[in-house]
Amino acid sequence: MTLLSLTDVTASYGAAQALFGVSLDIAEGEAVAMMGRNGMGKTTTVRCICRMLPAKGTLVFDGHDLSRLPSHKAARLGLGLVPEGRRCFRDLTVSENLVAAARPGHWDIARVEALFPRLGERHGQRAASLSGGEQQMLAIGRALMTNPRLLILDEATEGLAPTVRAEIWAAIARLKRDSGMAMLVIDKSLKELRGACDRAVILERGRSVWAGEMAALTPDISARHLGV
Repeated sequence: MTLLSLTDVTASYGAAQALFGVSLDIAEGEAVAMMGRNGMGKTTTVRCICRMLPAKGTLVFDGHDLSRLPSHKAARLGLGLVPEGRRCFRDLTVSENLVAAARPGHWDIARVEALFPRLGERHGQRAASLSGGEQQMLAIGRALMTNPRLLILDEATEGLAPTVRAEIWAAIARLKRDSGMAMLVIDKSLKELRGACDRAVILERGRSVWAGEMAALTPDISARHLGV
């Protein structure tokens, strides 16, 4: 069953058009990679899905027309966002950050800390005192505490040390394997995306230019749309 469907979505920042026709769909329990070079519209697409930017076209989540909803009502339908740049509540502790986002469901503090043991070790620390990787784990944990049906991860491993990146990719793989949660994963690491996602969509200049199974994403396609 299709959970999220975007068809010919367009969006602008003032007079500057950023999306010219983005289409993608995600089924229940499916992980989809959204890929593209920098500035091609990935984060803008996320903002449209989460209702932080007005958009035209068809945006449907679980049968609901997202274009008619404000961002807080879209979130309550089950959209969980791990935003680019983490955006933790710096003056709150780890546990306070998690509690602030909590909604009833499977995910609670104990399960988040089991997924990311470092957060359990820093339970009472202020978010501002955490390393960048720990703040990223906290951002993912906070999104999970909303008990989403679709988890959106926008550049969740960007700028992190290799060991921390490996921890986060392992957590994403575990979520894919054990939770049954749908995911939209925006990242540049093709190797890790191949291991974590079922399908991919590639954006170029604000348009969807390729979509298919990860196994069908050949080196030639990758070089054409993702290479420098």
